Amino acid sequence: MPSRTWPNAVVSLRAAQSPTDSRFPNGPLAVLDGHGSAYGVDDLVMHCPAITIPDLVEWMLTESGLGAARLHRNGKDADPLIVLTAEAAVKFGLPEHLEGHEQRRSLRLPEDHPVVKQVAKARWQLTQRGFGPWARVYRKAQGRDRQCVQLAILSWDALDERSWPGVADMDPADIARVLGTYATRVTTPRGSPAVSGLELMTALRPPTRAVREAAIGACVSGHNAGSLGTDPVDPAPPEATPEHPVVVETGWRGGFLNEEAYQWVRPVDALTGQECTLPFAVGLDLNTAFLAAASRLTVGLSAPDHFHAPAFNPKIPGTWLVDLSRIELDPRLPSPFTPDGTRPTGPAWYQTNTVAYAQELGYDVHPVEAYLRRETGAYLDPWHDRLKNAYVDTLADLGVTRDLDDDAFLAAMETYKQTDPAMAAVLSAIKATVKGGIGKLRERPQGRQYKTGERWPALERPTWRPDIRAAVISKARVNMHRKITNMAKMTGLYPLAVLSDCVVYASPGESPIGFLPYDEAGKPRPGGFRLGLAPGLAKLEGVQSMSWAVDLIEKGLNPARHIKGGDAVLDAGE
Repeated sequence: MPSRTWPNAVVSLRAAQSPTDSRFPNGPLAVLDGHGSAYGVDDLVMHCPAITIPDLVEWMLTESGLGAARLHRNGKDADPLIVLTAEAAVKFGLPEHLEGHEQRRSLRLPEDHPVVKQVAKARWQLTQRGFGPWARVYRKAQGRDRQCVQLAILSWDALDERSWPGVADMDPADIARVLGTYATRVTTPRGSPAVSGLELMTALRPPTRAVREAAIGACVSGHNAGSLGTDPVDPAPPEATPEHPVVVETGWRGGFLNEEAYQWVRPVDALTGQECTLPFAVGLDLNTAFLAAASRLTVGLSAPDHFHAPAFNPKIPGTWLVDLSRIELDPRLPSPFTPDGTRPTGPAWYQTNTVAYAQELGYDVHPVEAYLRRETGAYLDPWHDRLKNAYVDTLADLGVTRDLDDDAFLAAMETYKQTDPAMAAVLSAIKATVKGGIGKLRERPQGRQYKTGERWPALERPTWRPDIRAAVISKARVNMHRKITNMAKMTGLYPLAVLSDCVVYASPGESPIGFLPYDEAGKPRPGGFRLGLAPGLAKLEGVQSMSWAVDLIEKGLNPARHIKGGDAVLDAGE
């Protein structure tokens, strides 16, 4: 079916001949410049005659041919996205930049701004976020007809530089290519990558489905099995944050779950003379470690139930109060039970994966109490699968493919960002979607007006689930400990430091190939770190001198944070 065109439109042959959905022949989004040219995917260029924001919304819904099909048969189609350049924003009467003293992501136009009044006069509505960098304009659905448009304003920092490096400064056609690739492989952006990551979970596991009601002879909305449903559930007190109402209102003093990523450094007096004589410190980074941990991960879907002195069952997701302080482990390795790697000092709350790992190490565990969930499932599986495919496909576009041997893989990873900056930006956004999406599962209150004990907007989402976040991070930390333990057994090497998904080793050379375990045939030995592009496999994070690493350790700093040549946490967009 040929693509629909408008006056002065220029449509590439590819765009005209290969629409992904007949209802949305021109792709999921467009980037609008100040001259009325809307740049879409596949080199599509359309003329947009709109001169006001209400005109733009009407054009988007009735003429543009933009949008995207639902990702699940029980889900909803994606709303069309229009991205405004600075020139386009000014043309529509918007300020080129938002200014204010609050956090930039909280900034929005005042309600008496002429554009906001235009929107209201045309009987359109804005969400509670108002008219900010990511504005959603809608009318209440009439039956099955949904009328909603997503706007993004580039000059208002809609595309954060850490997640979308260099994209805001690209020309409109390249911005459309970047965002269009992300939309096709992940989801149409509706905010930051963190917001998109959370929205993707719901799009792939819709809360409801149509159920035939025999009594009335029609379909009604029913619960979609495997989803989180439509209603938010409160966490168990130890799963909550200190300011949460279930903590404040009950006066909870029983401690909190502390399942966080590793931030550990081996004490300087635990370094051996032989290690200190090696010339290099080499950092390995596990690709999208949280995504790898989400694979085939059973999590709770329902509200927690409280149990006293339960027998531990590694198949039941939940939060367990158990004493792991008596477990003796090699002091050259971090404890797998705490984020800072120190030995537990007494009973504490742990997620199921952490307690199961204690059992795996050969220790008996006897929980004192637990908060467990009866309804369970691999909620994140489709989310993992889609993001894994997006990550691997984008690396392939950058010349990093599965068939490369280890030397070729390291060489390709060293130069991929220069191969195609646009696709490198897509890869960065995908990684930010993983970390940000997991982080959003426990979004904290924002704003100076918040008072401890009050509910905040995120709590009204079914996807406010700190227990699921804890399950992912617990599994990721256990996976890291299992690998460094196996590395010690196979090579006799112990890490200098660990930061989340990065681990640093002393090395005789600048390449990790010199110390990673291989068999006689040259193949990686199972159980340790293995180079490769898939989630959970390793790549080179950075190389520094061993004296540099020792100096940082002596100063109380973590070499894994800085081995890349900067701050790893900030670089990762966390």
